[in-house]
Amino acid sequence: MKQRLLHLCAAALIFSSGAYASSIIRVSEDREKMATGKFEPTWESLAQYEVPEWFKNAKFGIWAHWGPQCVEGSGDWMARSMYLEGSSQYRHHVENYGHPSEFGFKDILPLFKAERWNPDSLVALYKSIGAQYFFVLGNHHDNYDLWDSKYQEWNSMNIGPRRDILAEWSAAAKKHGLPFGVSLHADHAWTWYEPAQRYDRQGPKTGVPYDGTLTAADGKGKWWDGLDPQKLYAQNHPMSRASWADGTIHSQWAWGNGATPPSEEFCTNFYNRTLDVVNRYKPDLLYFDVTGVPFYPVSDAGLKIAAHFYNSNIALNGGDLRAVMFGKILTEEQKKALVWDVERGAPNNIVPDPWQSCSCIGGWHYDTSIYENNAYKSAPTVIKLLADIVSKNGNLLLSIPLRADGTFDEKEEAVIHGIGKWMGINSEAIFSTRPWQVFGEGPVAEADIAIKAQGFNEGEYARMGSREIRFTQTPKHIYAIVLDWPEDNKVLIKSLAAGSPKVKGKIKNVELLGYGKLKATHTAEGLAVELPAGHDYRTVPVLRIKK
Repeated sequence: MKQRLLHLCAAALIFSSGAYASSIIRVSEDREKMATGKFEPTWESLAQYEVPEWFKNAKFGIWAHWGPQCVEGSGDWMARSMYLEGSSQYRHHVENYGHPSEFGFKDILPLFKAERWNPDSLVALYKSIGAQYFFVLGNHHDNYDLWDSKYQEWNSMNIGPRRDILAEWSAAAKKHGLPFGVSLHADHAWTWYEPAQRYDRQGPKTGVPYDGTLTAADGKGKWWDGLDPQKLYAQNHPMSRASWADGTIHSQWAWGNGATPPSEEFCTNFYNRTLDVVNRYKPDLLYFDVTGVPFYPVSDAGLKIAAHFYNSNIALNGGDLRAVMFGKILTEEQKKALVWDVERGAPNNIVPDPWQSCSCIGGWHYDTSIYENNAYKSAPTVIKLLADIVSKNGNLLLSIPLRADGTFDEKEEAVIHGIGKWMGINSEAIFSTRPWQVFGEGPVAEADIAIKAQGFNEGEYARMGSREIRFTQTPKHIYAIVLDWPEDNKVLIKSLAAGSPKVKGKIKNVELLGYGKLKATHTAEGLAVELPAGHDYRTVPVLRIKK
């Protein structure tokens, strides 16, 4: 153990200094061979990537961010937080399921039944409200595979639903003609699960280890006899520096700042599982919750995954590249190789290359407290975020949390149908549009709103009101999306002022989508428009202006 600790410390110093070229963890291709072709596993080669036209036009996707962490209904990251002594999720788990030394996350997995899950009807519904692509969770940081996995025994065919979740989602997406995406997060299980190595520091079970260090030998006579808990928890390694400080993981997300380096076996296992998904389910999109690509810069696994995904997709599509792969906190070089994903937020400018914001109407995993406190984003809030994002050349990937049984609640249903109603009237201002000369006007548009880490600034956009206008365009029309219905029914669009270099000639034709032609006056102050006072649908009005 001492020798291993010295090796890990030396590796950490090499990686943190940036001199990792000769010490990089190189994954084995013995089980899954990387597809060769146009792309090599280097940033320089991957920079040849061009975003496919279908994704530029899509603008809106739905994400089923759903798995066994929904069982307890205590919210996101519960499989980690149930091991954080004193946290609300720890208390909930102890009170309802047992102490984590006796009943750990492994014991939650059989309770994930998906007994009311109907993928066909869900995907059909999502398409009906305007989704242009569909994403599902392949695995989360909890390291449980939601398919008939060849490389992870802790999977949905062996434990829980006894169903190949990915296969059924994929078939439904194909049936309804939606590009299919898979998100894979298990590369972080190595550090994310480290609290499972802990123990209580107070109370009747002080010093009793949690179940994160159990081995296959401990399972004799248990329900999990024959399974190895270390293939789930991946904790047969020293804890990272300051691991007992609960927030340290965030500064170690990119494998620096004292994170214990992952083993070659762990990196290769994630690589194999990802290529298994790509080869068997043929997704059009891949999402990773990482800085850059998985395990970068300590391993070549992520770059090989990207090259394999692009090369195999080209072969699948007769020479055309339709694949989209996302990464977070990207450098300018990396933005040429991947599509930039911004979590729960947006930049406050038009981005030259297509990008995506991923967000959720509640928590990433189902949270009963959000339901009880009426804390879901409303349909108008989602629509405002969508309009803002699309005006800046982005797409919105929206998660609607499912309960463990595979259903959404009635409050979520209201949000879903609210989005669908607006889309039924106004989708032409969203799909297949491009940014106009400016993305918008109003106090929020003019504010200096910074991105925090990988995003997390969408709260700044929650205050967008009727003075906020966002613009999109097609070859024939400019669309002015007013982010709230003004109390006086009057809209003044300053960006369309007569004489402005943005406007050619007089504007004569202004229509409210879903209603018809409106009275409009074009002056040097702006384009003044009167909305219909008696209109019965007063949600985020869209003005269509002929060029």
